[in-house]
Amino acid sequence: MNDLRKDISWRIYLVYFFVCLFGVVIIVKAATIQLVEGDELRKKVQNLTLVEKNINAVRGNIYAADGSLLATSIPIYEVRFDPNADAITKELFYDSVDSLAWYLSDVFKDRSVASYKRELINARENGERYHLIKRNVKYTELKEMKEFPLFRRGKYKGGFIFLQHNRRERPFKILAARTIGYEREGVTPVGLEGAYKEELKGVDGKRLMQKIAGGVWMPVGDENEIEPEDGRDIYSTIDVNLQDVAESALLKQLQKHKADHGCVVLMEVKTGAVKAIANLKRTESGGYYEGYNYAIGESTEPGSTFKLAGLVAAIEDGYVDMEDMVDCGDGSKKYYDRTMYDSNYDEGGWGKITVKRVFEVSSNIGMAEIMLKSYGQNPQNFIDRLGQMNLTKPLNIEIAGEGEPYIKNTSDKSWSGISLAWMAHGYELQQTPLQILTFYNAIANDGVMVKPMFVDKITKGRKLEKTIDPIVLNAKVCSKETIDKVKSALEGVVENGTASNLRNADYKIAGKTGTAQIANKNYGYSYKSKVSHQASFVGYFPADNPQYSCIVVVNAPSQHVYYGNLVAGPIFKEVADKVYANSLDMHEELKEQKYFANSAIPYSKNGNKADVEKLFSFLNIDVKSEAKDAEWIVTSTQDSLVTIQPRIIQQNLVPNVKGMGLRDALYLLENQGLAVEVEGSGVVKEQSILPGKRINPGSQIKLILS
Repeated sequence: MNDLRKDISWRIYLVYFFVCLFGVVIIVKAATIQLVEGDELRKKVQNLTLVEKNINAVRGNIYAADGSLLATSIPIYEVRFDPNADAITKELFYDSVDSLAWYLSDVFKDRSVASYKRELINARENGERYHLIKRNVKYTELKEMKEFPLFRRGKYKGGFIFLQHNRRERPFKILAARTIGYEREGVTPVGLEGAYKEELKGVDGKRLMQKIAGGVWMPVGDENEIEPEDGRDIYSTIDVNLQDVAESALLKQLQKHKADHGCVVLMEVKTGAVKAIANLKRTESGGYYEGYNYAIGESTEPGSTFKLAGLVAAIEDGYVDMEDMVDCGDGSKKYYDRTMYDSNYDEGGWGKITVKRVFEVSSNIGMAEIMLKSYGQNPQNFIDRLGQMNLTKPLNIEIAGEGEPYIKNTSDKSWSGISLAWMAHGYELQQTPLQILTFYNAIANDGVMVKPMFVDKITKGRKLEKTIDPIVLNAKVCSKETIDKVKSALEGVVENGTASNLRNADYKIAGKTGTAQIANKNYGYSYKSKVSHQASFVGYFPADNPQYSCIVVVNAPSQHVYYGNLVAGPIFKEVADKVYANSLDMHEELKEQKYFANSAIPYSKNGNKADVEKLFSFLNIDVKSEAKDAEWIVTSTQDSLVTIQPRIIQQNLVPNVKGMGLRDALYLLENQGLAVEVEGSGVVKEQSILPGKRINPGSQIKLILS
């Protein structure tokens, strides 16, 4: 028994010893944490619950040339509520919750008052400090909410918390959408939004946030905030009205010809400022949208629009002149193992014609013969000349995604005996529409090649920070003599050549048509033929004083019409007509004319005496009255004054209303019971019932005005 007691005591002492030892370990560990590791652990905990987060700066605006907004940031707010803020007592909360719920229901109209009240009470009873009221709140709604019960007391006294987020909007929706572009997280920036992202984005601010229950981050306090700096604004060269015309004209032709896609670019000749740039792509359902910037990014074989480069090179290097004769034969010619055709092959070809006529009628064979005669012995000279004219280099515009120009070199493995002949009319090389336009613009600008520009100034608020001046890429692409000769040929294309359908009496257009064959594999549509086509027209206007250049390219028209003058030409003309109609400096000045009447005094209609006298009194014109008591009068304009004589109106007799305006004539005739029929506008010239005839009530009288 004693042994049993001893064994139990021993076990108790052993347990007690270990308990004490464990307690000592805990005390030592606690002391170590408190005294040795405390600061470091407290920092770790704080780092887990307190984080400095960015406050996004408001992104700058993108404006059109006239100040219209093309892209802007709309502030959208997230509203939260701290129902357990220190200053919100139980009494204050329950005195205000009914009216607060009513106001929330009234402004958002999405839930009942009872639903909002129940939500607010639950949030308080659950101890929430950062309860979500509403996301995507508009500024006008936020302004109202600041006056709601409780909320009007502010963040600390009323628990009203709101966070600002910015949403990018384009007021004109798809207008120039691809050129305006976008910047999104994880996606390569596009258009002006990407090109000027550093200027637009501003400088983000900082806000200290604390992680609370539910993993929600809550602002700690205003004193811990660093305010963001808003981004700068950029002013593009885009003209909203011309952009609208370009897109509408392009869309109409794409729909008419059921084309795959197309683009239009309108540019100022002197500055290179792009005033309109439209890109449209066909959807599977047959609609069109701006899905890719073809004008900038699509590098293709341009076809006959490249003939200008060949013509400039041959004339500049002294190989040909405009009146030299070229034998185009019967419309077909074999070069090695390939046959080249002219568009009038079925009609027997062009025969022998001048160099200028070759260009006007766009003879492929004619251009091939010119190139072979000029550069057949040394084709590298032609390639070098193209390089001197900047056709082998990209434009390096600020907008990303420019297609690479490709001019085949004689050292390329693919160079062959037919390369020079085919390059002569725009094959075995590649250019983007904007690169082709820039070259034509240089010809219009007397040889000065300017870089296409999309933005001309940057501002911060109302302060001008930077003006972007035109950049000259090549001060002289060729001599003035060559420029004058090819300008005449470009005018001839419209006056007597392939684009004669664009000729008009108001102003002259100079330009070149293009029709290129493109392999079907480049497109997602199924065509009956093995190839599709690219129709284009590029030129400038007015031809005698170039102000604007423009290119139109339409790819894969599928209604069996694919020539540049018929598919692309009408788009060019519609844009050019709009520009001409709105540019008074393009119109001939009217000769000064003092006046059209026999007298400098304004012509006066016959009519009511009081009205006429009041008008001439206002105009400070002397009136000689011979109708003292008359109500209706006849006026006579003299050199320096107006004479007034009475016109007698008798009851039941048809009045004389000749020389009166329609309003006075109707008043007199209808008051006499006549039904009046009117033809024309202006002043009454004739009346069908002679003055002085007795009136039969209801009779009809016809007035002719002019």
